[in-house]
Amino acid sequence: MIDFLPYVIIFSLSFILTMAIRKWAIQKSILDFPNERSSHTLPTPRGGGIAIVIVWFGGLTFFFLTKKVDEKLFFALISGFPLAITGFFDDMVGLKPSIRFIIQLTCAILALYFLGELHSIQFFTKSFSIPILSYLLALVAIVWSINLFNFLDGIDGYITSEVAFVGLAIFLLTGDQIGLLLTFTLLGFLFWNWQKAKIFMGDVGSTLLGFTIAVLAISHHNNNTSSIPVWLILTSVFWFDATVTLLRRIRNKEQLSRAHRKHAYQRIVQAGFSHQKTVLCALSLNIIGFIFAFLAIQYKTFDWLFLFFDLALLLIVLKYIDRKKPFLYT
Repeated sequence: MIDFLPYVIIFSLSFILTMAIRKWAIQKSILDFPNERSSHTLPTPRGGGIAIVIVWFGGLTFFFLTKKVDEKLFFALISGFPLAITGFFDDMVGLKPSIRFIIQLTCAILALYFLGELHSIQFFTKSFSIPILSYLLALVAIVWSINLFNFLDGIDGYITSEVAFVGLAIFLLTGDQIGLLLTFTLLGFLFWNWQKAKIFMGDVGSTLLGFTIAVLAISHHNNNTSSIPVWLILTSVFWFDATVTLLRRIRNKEQLSRAHRKHAYQRIVQAGFSHQKTVLCALSLNIIGFIFAFLAIQYKTFDWLFLFFDLALLLIVLKYIDRKKPFLYT
């Protein structure tokens, strides 16, 4: 029997802290002003991810003290704290990309120090394990996930609802209450971040969430409670969009550091979908993905096949978005 009182407290703290930080951001004029990449039209308080960071790490510490989280996983997740600090300063004053990358790489190395290398990956009936390659693959995956979630934090409630759903899926599929902790932490913030958003989380929140998802994926894979294909399915709405957009921009010979609004979720908003409708459509795709992930856990030999089915669905959705709002090639 799950005691939901701690999660009610987590939700309440997240809600109240976000409200307080919003007032502080308004008083200090810490606002996100619209630019060519933005999907919002009015200056909006930012830095709400501070509430997520405080509640998340506070909840993790409580889990650790009450022995609800494995020690290695706890220290791996805590390794993301420097990332949150970096995100905070980047939101406030801006930091050079090189500084951000060094911190991201450091946090990823720390996490892998506690988790160990990525264990062998099963591909149908074949098992592959190359220690050095596996370590490098895990390192790249964490850094990519950090930046991926930062790229996709562009419309009201999108990244918040996505990660809240993934957290719930983690709990339902594996019984890991860390998933519930993540979900309730984000639901308190989501109240303020839903369209029209009263506050944005900023890099302090989005980069930490990307790091957290990658660390949890590696941990569960190594503990055989799920597999890499399961996590690729659960997060596919995000990484598929970001990866395809990146490849298209490379083909287009665009300056990758330049701000843009070419992600699928941004283009469908430009085509007339509201932020709310876009997020709800993404959640619908997540629910279908959850079914594929469930089947991938039940029939482990065919988990890559279920990932293929999931990606085929996303490709159909992408083609629909391309018709509604074409990706512009120069």
